[in-house]
Amino acid sequence: MMSIPVNKSYIDTLKVGQKSYLYYSLAKLADAKNMANLPKSLKVLTENLLRNLDDDTVTAPDISAMNDWLDTAASSREIAFRPVRVLMQDFTGVPAVVDLAAMRDAVQRLGGKAEQVNPLSAVDLVIDHSVMVDDFANGHAFEVNVDMEMQRNGERYAFLRWGQQTFDNFRVVPPGTGICHQVNLEYLGQTVWQQAQGDDIMVCPDTLVGTDSHTTMINALGVLGWGVGGIEAEAAMLGQPISMLIPEVVGFKLTGQLREGITATDLVLTVVKMLRDRGVVGKFVEFYGDGLASLPLADRATIANMAPEYGATCGFFPVDEETLRYLTLTGRSTEQVDLVEAYSKAQGLWRNSGDEPTFSDTLSLDMGTVVACLAGPKRPQDRVELSQVPSAYNLSRQLHIEPTERSQERLENEGGQTAVAVKKSLTSTEFCMNGENYHLDDGDVVIAAITSCTNTSNPSVLMAAGLLAKAAVEKGLSSAPWVKTSLAPGSKVVTDYLIKAGLMPYLEKLGFYLVGYGCTTCIGNSGPLPDPIAEAVRENDMSVAAVLSGNRNFEGRIHPLVKSNWLASPPLVVAYALSGSMNRDLTSEPIGKDKQGQPVYLADIWPSQQAVAEAVQLVTQDMFHKEYAAVFDGDEHWQAIEVEQTATFNWQDDSSYIQHPPFFQTMGKTPEPVADIEGARLLAILGDSVTTDHISPAGSIKADSPAGDYLRSLGIEEKDFNSYGSRRGNHEVMMRGTFANIRIRNKMLENVEGGETRHYPSGEQCSIYDAAMRYQAEGVPLVVVAGKEYGTGSSRDWAAKGTILLGVRAVIAESYERIHRSNLIGMGVVPLEFISDTPDSLALKGNERLSIKGLNNLSPGKTLTVVIEREDGTEQEVKVKCRIDTSNELTYYQHGGILHYVIRHMLE
Repeated sequence: MMSIPVNKSYIDTLKVGQKSYLYYSLAKLADAKNMANLPKSLKVLTENLLRNLDDDTVTAPDISAMNDWLDTAASSREIAFRPVRVLMQDFTGVPAVVDLAAMRDAVQRLGGKAEQVNPLSAVDLVIDHSVMVDDFANGHAFEVNVDMEMQRNGERYAFLRWGQQTFDNFRVVPPGTGICHQVNLEYLGQTVWQQAQGDDIMVCPDTLVGTDSHTTMINALGVLGWGVGGIEAEAAMLGQPISMLIPEVVGFKLTGQLREGITATDLVLTVVKMLRDRGVVGKFVEFYGDGLASLPLADRATIANMAPEYGATCGFFPVDEETLRYLTLTGRSTEQVDLVEAYSKAQGLWRNSGDEPTFSDTLSLDMGTVVACLAGPKRPQDRVELSQVPSAYNLSRQLHIEPTERSQERLENEGGQTAVAVKKSLTSTEFCMNGENYHLDDGDVVIAAITSCTNTSNPSVLMAAGLLAKAAVEKGLSSAPWVKTSLAPGSKVVTDYLIKAGLMPYLEKLGFYLVGYGCTTCIGNSGPLPDPIAEAVRENDMSVAAVLSGNRNFEGRIHPLVKSNWLASPPLVVAYALSGSMNRDLTSEPIGKDKQGQPVYLADIWPSQQAVAEAVQLVTQDMFHKEYAAVFDGDEHWQAIEVEQTATFNWQDDSSYIQHPPFFQTMGKTPEPVADIEGARLLAILGDSVTTDHISPAGSIKADSPAGDYLRSLGIEEKDFNSYGSRRGNHEVMMRGTFANIRIRNKMLENVEGGETRHYPSGEQCSIYDAAMRYQAEGVPLVVVAGKEYGTGSSRDWAAKGTILLGVRAVIAESYERIHRSNLIGMGVVPLEFISDTPDSLALKGNERLSIKGLNNLSPGKTLTVVIEREDGTEQEVKVKCRIDTSNELTYYQHGGILHYVIRHMLE
């Protein structure tokens, strides 16, 4: 074991050009030569520990454990990670700023100074989640959508402007600029961070956490970072370390290169499937191998972005020549690029040809074997080869399909065939739009969206989409009239290079007009379907589809009326807009007819790699300089917002967007002792893969939901409901939206979808919110029971905040997603894990009462007893594991939450 005296200096000097920098040198560690084979992501963690070595939160044995990891490729040691910065988007950022404002009130009420509450780390909030696709397929769509965004979100944006001018170390990137992860990749990320220390400059690896699970996209730039809940992020920016176990690191070796016609999206969907099958939840994934030499950084970013989809904490790429090339292209200074190269080589973070680090586990992929594919219809890991999409769609309906006479006629007229046989016919209906009559069939594509950070960061797939559109238009093809088309790039640079390449007019000809710079469809901001299509789908309960270039396709997420959602590369999004149906095999059936009435196949319009490469060469450094020169200024709408100059926020009782949260209003200077849970009722019994979308939905607010009822009570019309995400600063909306997803299934009820439960002992069926309020009035604590992978999906703090506000004291599940488990603890909800039982084996009905013993004497990972009292008076004891994994997490839980701990720590 390495011996590290706490007081010994590990600082060295790095000279780059005419400047000198100080840094904490890994080479100065005893036995540093033994760390040469450590995964590079763990070297970043080791440097972080060394730099923060204080013999309190970080001790010498912590650093020794990093070296000892090489012997076992695993560790059970808890360490404290301190990222240098925090990234937020507005959906998750607004509630974080609301909490900071509420913390100022609480500190002031308890005798401290409000100004004590400030971020201690650099924080950037990018407003990118609020634009919706209300208008589309015309040259005015962008302006219309921006105007509607500003009208809907004026209260939120005024609040963020107040935060921007009030809090130290807090910057806001205004709306209409781009998606936070793409802005991070193209501008904010530095790879090597610089920090003034007196007259010196200290440098270290750029590290961060973000309040969005796809923060991992920055891993492509050699920056270690991942998504956390807003609660953890708030603590990090307030100086609290992120407690974690030294992770296992799975090495993913890439060899070869992609074949003609295969995109980065095809590659990432293949990688997602492989890693999901291997099982990497809670682990780091680090990519290595000489195949990286031919993998552009934008392709790496596509892979790193989807780490949440393959379940890993991060998907890390080491620094190499391609990193330097991208930093140069995107406008980073020559001085910064030279520093990145020198520092990475000095610290052993540079990727050399033939590198073979030691990993916990490895798997490999020859990129030459990747084929065209999509993922769907409900999960990003469900990879389907392009030729198998019709069969996969039909299977998803749990029946084989015999086409109706009309749909068969339509396909045959266009030269196509479709799946045959047996159980039920496709639903087909007629609708009229703009004076024309059309038929809509099950399996038709009603949304085709080029959107999301995953792919709009990548010029090769965007140019490919434009080139395919050009070839299609020249052949005389057009998008199907029932398809809602949209283009929502991740940054303004995208439209610059599409215009320069002369491709934008062809995309627009097919309906892919610019609708905004933001996440849009991928997070449920797809906007309304045209009324005739929505009516046809709703009245006939049709199974229609969306195809998007995003990273999330969970049911109920993209649009409430769209049951089948497919992730695809941007050129395939365009192809499906042309085809208009998931029931057509695009590898063998015509996509449409040309001007002479002859069939056109996908291969006829698919661009060559050479054509794509030539188009990508048109992307220049000047574009990035131009678009990021005034990135924090905003447009005239943003600059016109006026706010008060106050240390504490002036809460408005009549605001429907921003309300003073109740979390700290009754807290005292010292925490109450934790007590066992006695006689709890079950609020819900849930199955496997319940996502944070199910728990705390994004997207639209239904008129007949508890949240809709609340908004109507304020006199707000349904057209002005906006989305759940936009109203995350109002706990009254969000607690009503918790467990209110239209697709959630509570096993306490038979054949019921949506946020319903049964109240006991009355036995009455009601909304989960109404039941929870009745239980609170009766003084009854609540428990939620679930299956495997509880809380998968986006990092969403309201999935935990709403849970605690409904009165849920504990969740008992078979397994958890990392971020949601942490968020539950951060809000004072204890996550418990079944050891040998399952909800099914226990035959829970929902009328039981549960008592949880041992909470008053907790330790991390402790085995606890749950006593189940059934309606007939019999009792059963079940052993569960407490998934409070570290001592820091235990401290937070005992304080009632992480922010309660921070407030009390400030007051000390």
